Amino acid sequence: MVTTTTPLETPLEAELLALAGSVPDPELPVLTLAELGVVRAVHMSGADSAEVELTPTYTGCPAVEAMSLDIERVLREHGLREVTVRTVLTPAWSTDDITDEGRRKLREFGIAPPRVRSGSEPVPLALGPTRTDTDTDTDTLDPVHCPHCGSADTELLSRFSSTACKALRRCLACREPFDHFKEL
Repeated sequence: MVTTTTPLETPLEAELLALAGSVPDPELPVLTLAELGVVRAVHMSGADSAEVELTPTYTGCPAVEAMSLDIERVLREHGLREVTVRTVLTPAWSTDDITDEGRRKLREFGIAPPRVRSGSEPVPLALGPTRTDTDTDTDTLDPVHCPHCGSADTELLSRFSSTACKALRRCLACREPFDHFKEL
């Protein structure tokens, strides 16, 4: 039997991972790439050369190129001569990868964070009523709360908003519209 082990992260790789993770997300600049959970690892491939593993929020995410360029710029400013950003699709990114700090920042920015799922079950998909209290997924997920007033009495206006990752909702209590970062 052949077993392989992943080499342990060096202090320099940990420092570079923190730098790469500090880059703001181009579509949601209130979040860093670390808070979004898309920067997976940094591996040194020489004294002044590194490879960064980046997992997009979905295959075909238009922000991957901007993220990659920003990561390359930050790491080059830190003294690396060569930086390669490699897109890694496995394991797939999930909204579970967003940190607690990232969820807090989304809420403060006026975007309802994705609901927390229990376990690793797939996100249920059902077409039907748009009211939170009649959504078919309320058995496994909490209702979407308004980031402005906290009410759970919200409705879906559009399954897509300013980005494919968000839906447009409205609070029926305070009547304010808001984005909801969809669960993936």
